[in-house]
Amino acid sequence: MAATDALADVLRQMTGPWTVSDAARELATAGVPVFPCVPGRKRPLTEHGFHDATTDPGQVEAWWRTHPDANLAVPTGATSGMVGVDVDVHAPTDGYEAFERAHRAGLVSGWAFLVSTPSGGMHAYYPATPAQTQRSWQAARAGVDFRGDGGYILVPPSMVSISGAAVGYRVRQINSGSSATLDSDRLREFLDPRPTPPPRTGNDVQRSLDVSRLATWVAARGEGERNRGLFWAACRLAENGAPAPEALDVLAAAASQSGLGEREITATVRSAYRTILPPAGPSSSVQGSSRAADGWFALEATVRPPTPVRGLP
Repeated sequence: MAATDALADVLRQMTGPWTVSDAARELATAGVPVFPCVPGRKRPLTEHGFHDATTDPGQVEAWWRTHPDANLAVPTGATSGMVGVDVDVHAPTDGYEAFERAHRAGLVSGWAFLVSTPSGGMHAYYPATPAQTQRSWQAARAGVDFRGDGGYILVPPSMVSISGAAVGYRVRQINSGSSATLDSDRLREFLDPRPTPPPRTGNDVQRSLDVSRLATWVAARGEGERNRGLFWAACRLAENGAPAPEALDVLAAAASQSGLGEREITATVRSAYRTILPPAGPSSSVQGSSRAADGWFALEATVRPPTPVRGLP
């Protein structure tokens, strides 16, 4: 059974109050590798993060016996056999707009199930493409991230703290038909096309070498200086006029190599750019926007077969 089918089957059963440990045990039994994260947060509790994910019932039982309030996470990509598209709604970006454009282009229509996130965004799950590496990436300008190889994702009934309140991940739609794999490279190119670079000058070559050295330096940071090093490097790029998405592309792989998680990397780079290039006006979340409320999650339901909503199949 595909991991997306196994996960969907377990999520279908969550019609009443389930504990995270119950869900972890059921997923492991169904063959979906799991691991615990810090209660109320997204940071892994295990030493090697998603690399420690397992289906071993004894290990899963021990983890949640020691940390009964731990959140539940699943690695994405070949390890679990499923990938995810993460739609963000942090101002000034509304990822639902980009996701809907991609849906109209036929790039994201084969989802297996949809989950609403505590911040008002959405996770769309797909089967991983067999025998193909699908690396995680961020399209910051579009408000969409892809969780594939090298990533992980929190699943219901995990909860995180939003403005001091505990808010949970919720299953909103499960596809009663067949799901399809996702062409993640094509989706990235659609959401964040890479322009053809102009002919390089001597200054461009020097800048490229400087950026390369910066990335190498970030990758070499050790425990206790990884975040600070990434923040410093991102500030230098911001000061030199590099667009934030470019800085994220340049530094993400290096920071990941040093041991930072993708969400932490994104947050640190964004924080650096806000520090160097503060927004003109106050920033606010788009959580609860009419696009989210009246669009993809228009039908309130814990589990319901998909009904046509704004172009959904």
